[in-house]
Amino acid sequence: MPEDPAANTPVPWWILGDDEREPGIVLATPLLRGASGLGAGSAVNPAADAAAPLRIALAELPAFVAERERAGQTRWVWSDTAHWYPRLLDAGVRVARCHDLRLCHAILARSERVADPAELRAAAEWDAVAAPPPPRPLESEPPALFELGAEARTPAGTDAVPHDATAARAEFLRQRAASAAAPRLRTLLAAESAGALIAVEMSAAGLPWDTAEHERILESQLGPRPALGAKPERMLALAEEVRAALGDPSAHLDSPPKLVPALRRAGIDVASTSQWELAEHEHPAIPPLLAYKKLGRLLTANGWSWIEEWVRDGRYRPVYVPGGVPTGRWASSGGGALQIPRQLRPVLRADPGWRLVTADVSQLEPRVLAATAGDRALAAAARGTDLYAGIVRSGAVSTRDEAKFAVLGAMYGATTGESGRLAPRLRKSYPRAMALVDRAASTGEQGGQVSTLLGRTSPRPDAAWADTQARASLPGATATDEARARSSAREFGRFTRNFVVQGTAAEWALAWLASLRSRLAALPAATTAPPASASGPLFASRAHLVFFLHDEVIVHTPAEHAELVADAVRAAAADAAQLLFPGAPVDFPLDLAIVERASAK
Repeated sequence: MPEDPAANTPVPWWILGDDEREPGIVLATPLLRGASGLGAGSAVNPAADAAAPLRIALAELPAFVAERERAGQTRWVWSDTAHWYPRLLDAGVRVARCHDLRLCHAILARSERVADPAELRAAAEWDAVAAPPPPRPLESEPPALFELGAEARTPAGTDAVPHDATAARAEFLRQRAASAAAPRLRTLLAAESAGALIAVEMSAAGLPWDTAEHERILESQLGPRPALGAKPERMLALAEEVRAALGDPSAHLDSPPKLVPALRRAGIDVASTSQWELAEHEHPAIPPLLAYKKLGRLLTANGWSWIEEWVRDGRYRPVYVPGGVPTGRWASSGGGALQIPRQLRPVLRADPGWRLVTADVSQLEPRVLAATAGDRALAAAARGTDLYAGIVRSGAVSTRDEAKFAVLGAMYGATTGESGRLAPRLRKSYPRAMALVDRAASTGEQGGQVSTLLGRTSPRPDAAWADTQARASLPGATATDEARARSSAREFGRFTRNFVVQGTAAEWALAWLASLRSRLAALPAATTAPPASASGPLFASRAHLVFFLHDEVIVHTPAEHAELVADAVRAAAADAAQLLFPGAPVDFPLDLAIVERASAK
């Protein structure tokens, strides 16, 4: 990584309000900026940390930030992006770069790349897993247009991270020292923080949502909207069909503990009502029961009540949780943004004069595995083609389905069935890739930790896991104790096996997002498209990200800039590949489309 020319410059910091108990923010030294949109890290210089605090009024924060953003090359360091950034967006102020202390603390306190994490781990006040609600609106401001929903706020029993300037500055200095000798880790911190900005921006702008189409789909699937608390007519009809097939007119279809005995009485030997277990049985009650469960999920997760709660002014505004999964993948806290069913994809519709640019990466995780392991044979199988088809052409397996089973089994630790049978062929054809995941699995089975390419480290197994292993080693341990220990060891090994791949893929995706956000910001405002007013003042005339799911992005753009946005999406993917895997012979092809309405693919 290039050295920060401002590494010896004192870090100026500000206290907002009248005393140090008021919320605080820190302004970091300028950073070099590459094509990825991520700032390069700097070496810590303790002698440069004596800058005196300056005070500003809390109500002056948006103007204060906007002025320094216009000057450029500024990275804001604050306690929690989800706590601070909505306030700025509401005032029409965009931040180019930040350092999210809460998210970065979670990475650094666990990372194996930190030589001495003791001080970070001792700062337990920074271990909160969710943001508190945004501060009260600024004086003379109307209420915020966007506030995090209740589900996104700090869970019961979890304290919020500190928001005062003194605590923030102290944590920033701890984090700077911890990451000083780890350039890849600093890249991860920048990417994670960029993701935090994007998550707030996407919630603020919202995903264009065609409520009329959504209601049409619900009626086509469920029937007319029922009275409050009642079941739709299609579900009622299916329920009667199930009860008739079971010969039990009082069967409770919505209560698994009550439904399982009814199924057994009808000769269907099941232990649960899971879709997979039910599908293994042939009985006249099974097809209508599976259909009933599918419609029930649609009604509960995305039914009429969901529309009323989550969609306003043609926008769906979910709450994203960056780093919400141990591997670094995002989660959502309210609204189910990461679980939109395929049949609802057509409700994603661009505003008049606008387009949706949709893009997803083909087989991201296997390609990341090839690049991380430096497995040129697997990279060659994927180059310029469908990776699974390439594996077939290499002669490793006979069919595409076999290739898919084998690769997914290798990454997720399947040892039986088709995946287990094909594993030896994969080890012979792609020894470097298989060795990487096998080593990670072995480490996990022994209770160890593994890290991603940039340095996110897996959690340790919990106390119950350790107790299970210890019990199997005691004198007098039973065969059951030993079997349970072996099973839990293999299970944790499967977790660490996948962690190194899924976590590095999440880092690639974050780099893609960060670069794309930077490239979109450089595009001009629309000149012919009508404003997308529901997206808010910052995004009403500019292309902006509206959706992200692991390996997929959607950008809402004025139609006149759709091709420029498509180019930006492709260029950002190339940036991510170069940042994480410079010179690696692995490509990351995109399935990209410019549409008015998303498809139910």
